[in-house]
Amino acid sequence: MAAGISGGKRAVTHYHVEERFRGFALCTFQLETGRTHQIRVHMAKIGHPLLGDTVYGAKKPPFPTEGQMLHAAVIGFRHPRTEQYIEFCAPLPTYFEKMLLLLRKID
Repeated sequence: MAAGISGGKRAVTHYHVEERFRGFALCTFQLETGRTHQIRVHMAKIGHPLLGDTVYGAKKPPFPTEGQMLHAAVIGFRHPRTEQYIEFCAPLPTYFEKMLLLLRKID
C-alpha cells in the first residue's frame, strides 16, 4: 500500500489533533473511503506514522506497545441484506489508556 501512486485508488482521510505530547499526538480520523491500511499509509506519508506501526513507521517503537496504537471508537455501515445502518462504539482498550498516561507523564 502506498500514497501518491499514479493510477492508484482514491483515498481520503480527515484527521484532527485532540491532544499533543512531546513527539506524539492523539488524533481522531474520519474516513471518506475505506482502503486497506489507509490511516497508517496516510499518516506515514505526512511524516507522522502511528506509534507501534512497524510496517509504515519505526521498526522498533520507542515504547513497548501491543501493536499499532490505532483504535476504532465508532464504526458504522449498512447491513448487506437489510440495508439498515448499524453503528458500533467501543471504549479505548486498557493498554491504550496506559500509553496515554505514560505520554502525559513524559510531556
